[in-house]
Amino acid sequence: MRRRKPLHHVVEGFPFSPSTQVDEVVTGASGAGRFHDVPEGGIPVTSTLPVTYQIARIATPEQPFVTEHGDVLPVVDIAYETWGTLSPTGDNVVLICHALTGSSHVAPHGPGDQPGWWDPMVGPGRFIDTDRYFVICANVLGSCYGSTGPRSIDPRTSRRYNLRFPLMTVRDIVRSQAMLLDQLGIERVYAVIGGSLGGMQVLEWAAMYSDRVERIVPIAAGASFSDQGIAYNEVQRRVIMLDPAWQNGEYEDGEGPRYGLAIARMLGMITYQSDELMSARFQRRTGARYTEWPEFLGRYDVEGYLHYQGDKLVRRFDANSYLYLTRAMDSHDLGRGRGGYHAGLSRIRARTLAIGIRSDILFWPNQVRSLAEDLRALGVDARYWELDSPNGHDAFLKDFDQIGPVIAAFLAEP
Repeated sequence: MRRRKPLHHVVEGFPFSPSTQVDEVVTGASGAGRFHDVPEGGIPVTSTLPVTYQIARIATPEQPFVTEHGDVLPVVDIAYETWGTLSPTGDNVVLICHALTGSSHVAPHGPGDQPGWWDPMVGPGRFIDTDRYFVICANVLGSCYGSTGPRSIDPRTSRRYNLRFPLMTVRDIVRSQAMLLDQLGIERVYAVIGGSLGGMQVLEWAAMYSDRVERIVPIAAGASFSDQGIAYNEVQRRVIMLDPAWQNGEYEDGEGPRYGLAIARMLGMITYQSDELMSARFQRRTGARYTEWPEFLGRYDVEGYLHYQGDKLVRRFDANSYLYLTRAMDSHDLGRGRGGYHAGLSRIRARTLAIGIRSDILFWPNQVRSLAEDLRALGVDARYWELDSPNGHDAFLKDFDQIGPVIAAFLAEP
C-alpha cells in the first residue's frame, strides 16, 4: 500500500474553539516516537510524549483530497488524539468514531485535563483499556474542532469556504481517517467503534477497508439512514437557513444563526431521547429551571431544558458544520452505488458486535438487529446486543455500566 510522505510535525495546543484557525499542522506524527520527521526549517523533531492533540495534513495541493462526488480540496487537516502505546507489531489499534457534534477528545489525558465525551469508557483499566490498546479518535472532516470544514480558509481564495465547501459523505469522512492512519504508519485496525454518525463510519470502515479491520462495534446505527431520519435533519437544516443571521452561510464569527442553530439542536435532542425518559424526568412540571428564552403564556420545565441544550450547542459548535454533517449523515447507505443492500453488506468481513438501544427512535433497534442477522446470513461472525435503557439514542453516551462490559468482553475475545 502506497504511503503519503510525511512533511513535518509539531505538537499543538488544546482544544479548538469552532472558529480557531490552524496555522501549524502535524504530518506523520505518531506520538510514540516512531517518526523522525523534518519540519520546514530543517531540524528533525521526535515526539516522545503521548499525543494529546495534534493536526495531520493529509492532503496538499500536490496531492489533494478528491471527494466521492469529484470535488477537490487542495488542503485537508485532520485533528486527532491518541491514548495508550502502539504495540511493536501495531496490532492493538482501536479507532473510535464520534457522533454529529463530537470531537477527538474522547477522554482526558491525565489529571487536570478536560473531561472527554466518552471518558468513563476509555482510559487505563477502563472498558477500552489504554494499558492494552492504542486508541485513536479523529475529528471528522467537515467539523469545527480542528479538522478542515466549511469555516476553514480555502487556500485558493484566502476566504472561508462556507457554502463553497463541497458536499461530503460518510465515505469521504472514513477515507480521510484512513489517510490519517496511513500517515501514522498504521496498516491494520484491531477494532473500530462508534455510535450514531460514528456507527455509520464504523460500518463504512468495514465495507471500504475490509482488509484493514479485524472487528467492529457499530452502535445505534443501521445499514442506511432512514427517510424519517433524513426528515428530522432537513427540519434542522431549514430552521438554521431561515435565521436571517445565517446570511447564506457568510456570517462573521460570533454573529451566526444563534436562534436557528439552537432550535435545530432542540429538535435533535428530542430525537436523541425517548418519551419514557422525558416523562420520568419532567413529569409535566411548570416553572422551568432555565428561563433565558421568552415564554409564551407560561413555560414547562421540558421547554426550558430544550432551550438550555440549544444555547449550550451554540456556544461550542458551528452552524455551517451542522448543515454539512447532517447532510453527510443522510448519505449513509451501505448499498448506494454498490449494487444494492446485500451487495454492499457482503463487503463486510469483520467480526461484528451490533448494539441497538431499546428506546431509540432515530435508529430503531430492529434496524440494528436486522443488520446483524443479515451479516450472519452472509457468513460473518456477527451478533446483536440490545442496551435496555430508557435513555433513547443517547444511551450509549450515558449507560456505561451496561454497555462497557459488553464492549470490553468483545474486544478481549481471541
